[in-house]
Amino acid sequence: MAVQYHIACRRGDVGRYVLLPGDPGRCAEIADHFDNPRFISSHREYVTYTGELDGEPVSVVSTGIGGPSTAIAVEELVRCGADTFIRVGTCGGMQPDIPVNDVVIASAAIRFDGTSKEYMPVEFPAVAHYEVLRALDKASGAGERPAHIGVVQCKDSFYGQHDPRRMPIRDELVAKWQAWIEGGCLASEMESATLFILGSVLRLRTGAVLAVAGNQGLGTGVARTVASEAKEGGGQSQTEFRGAEPAIRVAVEALRILIRKDRINIGEK
Repeated sequence: MAVQYHIACRRGDVGRYVLLPGDPGRCAEIADHFDNPRFISSHREYVTYTGELDGEPVSVVSTGIGGPSTAIAVEELVRCGADTFIRVGTCGGMQPDIPVNDVVIASAAIRFDGTSKEYMPVEFPAVAHYEVLRALDKASGAGERPAHIGVVQCKDSFYGQHDPRRMPIRDELVAKWQAWIEGGCLASEMESATLFILGSVLRLRTGAVLAVAGNQGLGTGVARTVASEAKEGGGQSQTEFRGAEPAIRVAVEALRILIRKDRINIGEK
C-alpha cells in the first residue's frame, strides 16, 4: 500500500485504535502512556507514534487545528486500517459550573463548522459512538472530579468566538453563542463535529474527551489571556491551565476498556 499523502503512513504503521490530539507537540506526551512507543512519521501538522496497550497496537496522530485537517487525518488513517478514534484535546467551558482543569466528554457536537457540511446536511446530528462514550464515562470515574458529559460546540473561527463583536456578523455570532449556553452546551472546541460526522458516514467508532483550558464566561484560563491580549496588549490568566494530562489518562483508559470489550466479543463469535 502506498504511503498516505498527508499523514505519511501506510497500512501496518498504525493500530486499529487511535488517539487524536490537535497539537503535534502533545503526541510524544500521549505516546509515553503506551508500551513500546515508537515514532512513525511527521509531515505537516501530522505527527504519528504507535505503541501497545495490553498487547494491542494503538497509535496517536495529531490533527492540527479544525475540521479540514481532522477530516484528512481520519480519512487516511481509515485507509491504514484504523476504525476507532478518540479526540483528546482542550476546550473552553461555557457553563458556570465548568471551571478550568475540569474534563468534558462530548456526547454530541453543534455543527458550527464547515467541513462536516461537505459530508452530511446540517440537519444530521454529530454524535459520539455509544461504545466509545460508555468507555470514556467509565474511564473518567477514577478521576479527582467526575467528568461533565454532554453537548459541545464546534466552530471554525477561534477569534470569531473570543472577539465576536469585531466581526461584521457580530449579531449572529453573539445571538447563537447565547442560545447555545441557554440550551446547556458545555464547552467550545474545533474538531469533534467533524470527527463524529465522519464516524457516521464511514461507520467508525468515535468519541472525544477534553481538558477545560479556559472559561470565557468566567474570564479564566486561556479565555482570560486571549481577552487581555486583545484589549490591553498582554495579561495573565487568573486560573492557570495545568495541561491535558487528565483528559489523556481518561482517553488511554477508555482504549483499554474498548480493547478488552472487543476481545470478549471476538471470543464469543
